[in-house]
Amino acid sequence: MSKTVKDIVQSFYTTDLIHNLDVFSEYLHPEIELYWNSSFGFNKKDFKAIKSMFTEMAMSFESLRCEISHLIAEENTVTIRHTYFVKTIEVPDKEEVVAHFITIWELKENKLFRGYQISQQGDNSPESMKSFISK
Repeated sequence: MSKTVKDIVQSFYTTDLIHNLDVFSEYLHPEIELYWNSSFGFNKKDFKAIKSMFTEMAMSFESLRCEISHLIAEENTVTIRHTYFVKTIEVPDKEEVVAHFITIWELKENKLFRGYQISQQGDNSPESMKSFISK
């Protein structure tokens, strides 16, 4: 049975990306473009820049965990709303919220091809975190 576009996106985000950098070729199209608006401004990333970002994260974080609250698919487009949690190398016993994201992915050849992402710094207040629980 082949994976759906929704399965592919979910699998990418639940993979241990900072400890398994080889998986990027499995999930990301070689010509990937990620258009990212964050609280720090706009950034455009290609395959090399995305992999480099996770390589740098691996040097600071003991673990990286993604919690998905929404995952919606239509044809070759998937929207995902998620939060990244990390444990730092300095304090490996405490998990912290890093950021909240919403990303719309277009898939090509069963790989993430073009993404439009909005993020903001993590807010771990009870009300904020409750909003990320899928109903």
